[in-house]
Amino acid sequence: MVLQPHSCDPVPDPGTREIITALDYNPDFNWAWDNYKRAIVEIAKRKGLNRHLEIGGGRDPLFLPQEVAAHGFDVALNDISARELSLAPPGYKTVLCDIASPEAPAVLGEGLYDLAYCRMVMEHVPDVARMWENIAHALAPGGVAFAFFPTLYAPPYVLNRLIPETLSRWLVETVFPDRKEEGDNPKFPAYYDCCFSSEEKIVPLLKRAGFSDIVVLPFWGYGYFQKFPLVRRIDAAFTKLARARGWRAVSSFAYVIAVK
Repeated sequence: MVLQPHSCDPVPDPGTREIITALDYNPDFNWAWDNYKRAIVEIAKRKGLNRHLEIGGGRDPLFLPQEVAAHGFDVALNDISARELSLAPPGYKTVLCDIASPEAPAVLGEGLYDLAYCRMVMEHVPDVARMWENIAHALAPGGVAFAFFPTLYAPPYVLNRLIPETLSRWLVETVFPDRKEEGDNPKFPAYYDCCFSSEEKIVPLLKRAGFSDIVVLPFWGYGYFQKFPLVRRIDAAFTKLARARGWRAVSSFAYVIAVK
């Protein structure tokens, strides 16, 4: 799929656009999961971005220590939870703070990172606008922010947002046992603040935070209804139609990539 610049913006830096186009973007959600690390590596290598901040890295950092060394990256892990950071493999710098708090800029420092990224974190942040501002503060000029997150109004996330957290937690942990607190992928409360793939909503938000050259890539699909055959078939048909029509209002995930 050929990516076109946002109609209201200047043409983005050809370097950024070239990197994204070279990844052979496919709007299927499996592509998003399969290519996230590859995208980070390509952006870092092509732009010479070696000082990394992984937001919400905690127990499950994107790069293992041997990969960090092989790529020549300097990676710091950020998390709101000291427990999550304690579960990370040894060898990382750690930054304990709420990325969306007023105190975060002082903890993170100004301009100390070249590349900041997060996956499946933004939906858990109640003030995403503040988060983007704090990320911009932490990045050096020319630094890149990369967020991968679920988007409204995909049906599973709408349901998760509307029902009480106790019920949502029970449902998720029942269907996906590894999402229990003691599991490998525990569930955290989700707010879905500013979690959209709509350029009309995302681009102004990031510009106010101090970013430019903004790329928003939508994805469709998920695996939440695998254990419910009838629901799965109905949902798959709707998802196929939404993807074919490019209905971002019901996309499932997004990559947002922006340059400070």
